[in-house]
Amino acid sequence: MTTLTDRSETALLVIDVQQGVVEGAHDRDAVVANIASLVDRARTRNVPVVWVQHHDDGLEQGSAAWQLAPELSRETGEPLVEKEYGDSFEATDLEEVLSGAHVGHLVVAGAQTDMCIRSTIHGAFARGYDVTLVGDAHTTEDLTSYGAPTPELVIAHTNLYWQEQAAPGRIAATVKTQDVDFGS
Repeated sequence: MTTLTDRSETALLVIDVQQGVVEGAHDRDAVVANIASLVDRARTRNVPVVWVQHHDDGLEQGSAAWQLAPELSRETGEPLVEKEYGDSFEATDLEEVLSGAHVGHLVVAGAQTDMCIRSTIHGAFARGYDVTLVGDAHTTEDLTSYGAPTPELVIAHTNLYWQEQAAPGRIAATVKTQDVDFGS
C-alpha cells in the first residue's frame, strides 16, 4: 500500500549489525540468530537483502569493529549502503538502491533500536515506504548510565509505538521473526 509509484517489492534492510555495534548489546546472540534466519528466508524467496554499515570517528570504516557480526555474511551482489548518520537514507544511495529494485516495503532488523533503527524506520515511513519492524530482531546497548530506560524497555516501547504508526497510504507494523512473510 506504499505511496511510492510502481514500488510493489519488499526488501529486508539489515542495519548496523556490526561487531563493534552489537558487542555487548541486549540479547545479542538471539537477535543476531533471528536476523540470520530472516536473511536466509529472504534469499530463499529472492527478496533483496540490503546491508547498512555505519562509520564515524568511533567506528572506523574497514576496522574489525566495522565488520558485520561473524554469524552474518553478505553475498555477492547484495547492496551495501555505508552511512554516517542515524537515518540510513541520509547522504547515502539507499533510495536509489531501493528504487532500482522497485521496493516500496521494508522489513527492518538490526541495531541500535534507539538510534539508527528508530531514525531509519521514521525516515522510510516519511518517504512513503511501508515499514515492518521485526520486533525480536533489533537490539541496543545499555545506556541507563545516561538516563535512558533499560534496553528491554527501549525495545518494547519501540515495538509498541511502531505498531500504532499511521499515515495516509502507508502501513507500519511490528511482527516477530517467525511471522515475517516475504511471500513466495
